[in-house]
Amino acid sequence: DYAVKGFSSRGQFVAMLFCQFGRAHSLREICGGLAGCEEKLRHPGVSVSPKRSTLAYANANRPWTLYQTVFEQLLSKCQLAVAGRGVSWFIQLTLHGVYFVTRLKDNASFDVVEDRPVPASSGILKDQIIFFHHRAVPDQEYFFRIIEIWDEEKQRSFTFLTNNMRFAASTIAAIYKDRWKVKLFFKAIKQNLKIKTFLCTNPNAVRTQIRTALIAMLVLRYLQLMSTFGWSLSNLVALLRHQLFVYRDIRAWLNKPFEGPPQLADVAKAQLTLGFSS
Repeated sequence: DYAVKGFSSRGQFVAMLFCQFGRAHSLREICGGLAGCEEKLRHPGVSVSPKRSTLAYANANRPWTLYQTVFEQLLSKCQLAVAGRGVSWFIQLTLHGVYFVTRLKDNASFDVVEDRPVPASSGILKDQIIFFHHRAVPDQEYFFRIIEIWDEEKQRSFTFLTNNMRFAASTIAAIYKDRWKVKLFFKAIKQNLKIKTFLCTNPNAVRTQIRTALIAMLVLRYLQLMSTFGWSLSNLVALLRHQLFVYRDIRAWLNKPFEGPPQLADVAKAQLTLGFSS
């Protein structure tokens, strides 16, 4: 934004996120929606709502790679948040009776304590009980299970990690196959964000809209990850839309979405009573 006067890249970014979170269907709707909340735009760092032609020009001419960089930085932040829930998190899930199936990292360090028999001609290469070296604590045994399968279609093997000791190895593999469908991610984007149609047909504007939609999806998943409330993605999108320009603590709202803002807690006590007389 060197020497930029007026509408900044930050303003463009806020406008495009408003398109996603506010479900705006056109440039006119984005600009009108922001103009209606103009007194609150200073909080996200925007001095004035953009004109339709200004936003259209910015989308068509400002490099979309800026938002690719923002996406990559935010993705790293989300990955770090998830990384903090590694083997310590798997143990907590196990202690709470929650079962999981995930991919095993290539560099995972562990020892095998049991080799389970595998059925012949089943595609199952391994079924082993393991423990991780950095979780080998005296008087505490945390065992997991790895299952390696051969994928004939892709001509390669896959190794899964689970804490379920009862299911057949083929069932564990089927569970992972069912949950690992990239199309579900794109389905969620199409259902919850503005990506089925484009605001502009200029290639740079299309790429900008796609990148800001992906950023919006990461923001939603990050909020979902940080919350103690059992949000589904669709419910989070729907209710967040009504909170975009409400002054409140976002973390408090995420955990207790049906409680009003603190400053409104005593409004009912101060409300005047309307009385009728005959």
